[in-house]
Amino acid sequence: MGSVALIVFFRGINVGGHRSFRPSLLAKELALYDAVNVGAAGTLVVRKPGLRATFLAELRRKLPFEATIAFCDGGDLMALERDNPFGAEPLPADVVPFVSILSEAGRRGVSLPVALPEGGEWLVRIIGAKNRLVYGVYRRHMKTIGCLGQIDRLFGVPATTRSWNTILSVLRILKSDDK
Repeated sequence: MGSVALIVFFRGINVGGHRSFRPSLLAKELALYDAVNVGAAGTLVVRKPGLRATFLAELRRKLPFEATIAFCDGGDLMALERDNPFGAEPLPADVVPFVSILSEAGRRGVSLPVALPEGGEWLVRIIGAKNRLVYGVYRRHMKTIGCLGQIDRLFGVPATTRSWNTILSVLRILKSDDK
């Protein structure tokens, strides 16, 4: 269980100059755990996390501020990719596939799919959920961020969102480690 790659997602860092730090430097500080930074939003692939509680305590000690941390096993993302939730057809240019990671187990029984806002033209469509992963598509629009924030309310816990492109980058790192 301790040897499974752990994917760590920070919520609300490096946004508008608020709670900024360099995740790439944090990854270097976590070299013992074979951590790899993915982008500036705060996504880490931790290939040798060891005992999860020990690693997460070390991670929190190294952060320059308190942060909401969501995580999942690499196998969860690999299974999501195998399920191919977004299909093979290309999406319109203004539609972005995403995955939101819940910071802890969320409310069960949320009736999916869900379109947000309710009524009118959708900006976010949540099409599925599995374990701590919630996935769907959003439209590029100024009001979309508010709709993505409603995922917290729907599932009853804080969530952090990444585009499918970021998830694909994580998957490339996981697969390169398999070889």
